[in-house]
Amino acid sequence: MVERLNTAAVEGRIDLDELDARLDLALNAKTYADLARLTADLPPDVPVNQEPLVLKGGMHGVTRSGRWEVPGHIIIHGGMGAAKLDFTQVECRLPEIRIEAEGQMGGITIIIPDGWAADTSRMDGGLGGFKDKTTSQRLPRTPLIRLSGTGGAGGVVIRHRNAWERRKQRRLDG
Repeated sequence: MVERLNTAAVEGRIDLDELDARLDLALNAKTYADLARLTADLPPDVPVNQEPLVLKGGMHGVTRSGRWEVPGHIIIHGGMGAAKLDFTQVECRLPEIRIEAEGQMGGITIIIPDGWAADTSRMDGGLGGFKDKTTSQRLPRTPLIRLSGTGGAGGVVIRHRNAWERRKQRRLDG
């Protein structure tokens, strides 16, 4: 519990005064229910041994969009038909999502919501290139995307929704 609260403070999810208060309560807790209340507003821990989600574009392409459960680790291959990861309609409380991207021939497009940020320092452009069109402004309690890999021949793009996607979503929302 102490480690989890310290991690939350390092990630900026709670400030130092809140950390001190919660640590005091944790160290004096009498039941598991007392402990559970201290982390109810924090994202769940991600199991270390959780299997990654593997997506392969293959010949016809692959898209993951809409509402879906986001794991802490994703491996995505563009294949011949391209691959697309769309996080704009998911509810994700993970502090971090690791994505290993291999653009291959078809390329990969990754779309993240406004307020999410990406660390793309481990990406290699390959022949098709790599484009990071995201902003660095990260809202509290949103995931950080840690993107690594290569653009391959098709390239990799990570971005926020474009104007057309925003208009489409406003129409759907009514």
